[in-house]
Amino acid sequence: MLDSSLIAAVAAVVREGSFERAARVLNVSPSAVSQRIKLIEERLGAVLIVRGQPCVATDIGARLCRHAELIGVLESDLRRELPALSQEALGLGRSTLRVAVNADTLGTWFIPAMAAFGEGEDADTLLDVAVDDQDHTAEWLRRGRVLAAVTALATPVQGCRSRRLGALRYVATASPAFVERWLASGVTAHSLERAPSLLFDRKDSLQARWVRRAVRRELRLGAHVVPSTHGFVDAALAGVGWGMNPLALVEAHLQAGRLVELVPGRPLDVPLYWQSARLPVPALDRLGRIVAEVAGRALG
Repeated sequence: MLDSSLIAAVAAVVREGSFERAARVLNVSPSAVSQRIKLIEERLGAVLIVRGQPCVATDIGARLCRHAELIGVLESDLRRELPALSQEALGLGRSTLRVAVNADTLGTWFIPAMAAFGEGEDADTLLDVAVDDQDHTAEWLRRGRVLAAVTALATPVQGCRSRRLGALRYVATASPAFVERWLASGVTAHSLERAPSLLFDRKDSLQARWVRRAVRRELRLGAHVVPSTHGFVDAALAGVGWGMNPLALVEAHLQAGRLVELVPGRPLDVPLYWQSARLPVPALDRLGRIVAEVAGRALG
């Protein structure tokens, strides 16, 4: 059995991003953290942390971090059932659940779910939220980097449950001035290839998917990259480009005429699912129920 202090050292370095910050959290010297990491890597015969700025976990290291998270969450549940046990007696502080969500989920409805989770009996359990495209968050589950994810993948990842949350509605939007400048002759393949679009990042396929439906062709779109949900809306308002924005974020702008739909009545609905590890972790189950309830109200 691996020493829990060694596992805790790996988790702290990955969570904090450096040996120095991990040392402060663990109340030991950086050299002690380094020695613990070296020892557990030697015992397992594998590199667990890629040293850098920040330090990141290898796939094996990520699985070890998930193990550490599970220990922390299970011990938090034990403290609730046995109040006489203190954090000091168990040897751990507050537990953490690591989850992955897409940026637009985080920018529209996930924060209320986090708030509801923190207001209940899980107030001592922290959430560590990683952000990636909805088509890629499931990979975080496959690699053992998170315990749950909001994803566009319906098929359960091995060892996980999948639950449909609803669909996040997107609309192709731009400022009236942008439409007048670039799309005055209509939304056609030619005008869309000329007009600058917006991308959240290079994984973002929403604009291309909407274009395929609109003109039934694959187009090469020129795009500004704006890796911020609210910055994406601001860029559309400023006339930088056109992009797929969550309806929940731009509805008021549409009603006020600050933004317009490129093709009225042609939204793009992206189904979302909550996938979580099949593990006996009550806090993870409670989080899943809360996420489903909040998503049900927000997504319909």
